[in-house]
Amino acid sequence: MVIRIFPALVLAVSLMTVMLPPAQAERVKDLAGFAGVRSNQLIGYGLVVGLDGSGDQTTQTPFTVQSIVSMLSNLGISLPPGTNLQLKNVAAVMVTATLPAFARPGQTIDVTVSSMGNAKSLRGGTLLMTPLKGADAQVYAIAQGNVVVGGVGAQSAGSKVTVNHLSVGRVAAGATVERSVPTALGEEGSVVLELAESGFANAQKLAQAINRHFGNAPAQALDGRQVHVRLPADPGARMAFLGQLEGIEVEPVPGVAKVIINARTGSVVMNQNVTLEPCAVAHGNLSVTVSTEPVISQPAPLSGGTTVVGQKSQIDIKQEGGALMKLGRSANLAELVKALNALGANPQDLIAILQAMKAAGALRAELEII
Repeated sequence: MVIRIFPALVLAVSLMTVMLPPAQAERVKDLAGFAGVRSNQLIGYGLVVGLDGSGDQTTQTPFTVQSIVSMLSNLGISLPPGTNLQLKNVAAVMVTATLPAFARPGQTIDVTVSSMGNAKSLRGGTLLMTPLKGADAQVYAIAQGNVVVGGVGAQSAGSKVTVNHLSVGRVAAGATVERSVPTALGEEGSVVLELAESGFANAQKLAQAINRHFGNAPAQALDGRQVHVRLPADPGARMAFLGQLEGIEVEPVPGVAKVIINARTGSVVMNQNVTLEPCAVAHGNLSVTVSTEPVISQPAPLSGGTTVVGQKSQIDIKQEGGALMKLGRSANLAELVKALNALGANPQDLIAILQAMKAAGALRAELEII
């Protein structure tokens, strides 16, 4: 391999690759989930008190004062008419949480507390009792507790100081579940597995693996995403059946070839299925040539082995006036990455090159820009 890269041609973007190993067996629980078993989002409005002068400026956030007056009224305290509260230790916040599947009353969940006014910091504050509601406007949890906010850190030699976001904090185990969400799992004598990524081949492999493990063909692929599984007739044996079901190993088919580009940072992530068809790309005065040649491996005499024919790639990069970059079929992802890494391109140039290669049919992969 001959590589000549001049300082002016140093790549201005980072090129990252994910080298995935060959397809290995994965558990059913890693490939699919049960239909109807899901988490639910909760939200609530509350007050954080006890701040050290870093709360809302009440003249600019009148809803904070209204909330305080309403809270005091519910506690039996009436303020004289026309009272102008000037508070600095209170902040109005939005409280969010995720109610996991099968959560039961009495369990605790974490909550996130976010300032919705102009409070400078929530450090040291205490969240007052806040009802958390679901999409159906029903209260599913009650949150209260001390808000924990990240601190201030400094790097070595005092070269840089990093201040964490102070207007968002968390209350670990700060909400108590008051109502559970009913989950009709297996009530009809069957369950449906939903693949995380649709694919007819994986759905069929999933059904075949389940049928091999249990026998009597309890599983049937409905489409590229759902697999119907029949449960045992004995209700007492269903939980054990589902536990075994989640642990069954399946060898999924390789995923689709995909290239993902971050337009802001220029980072590029590709899987090992990405390949190139022969093509020519002109980029400035840089010339990159990728060529492949067959490599034959002969077994030792009388060893009983077979002859293996592979490919060996050679990449030549050189500086020429207005040179043409020639790309042959890449034997693997490593050669493709080396060729692209040699291009002195910014993120926009890299995106344009890959889009042109995709349009010309030379890039055998899905191109996604984020």
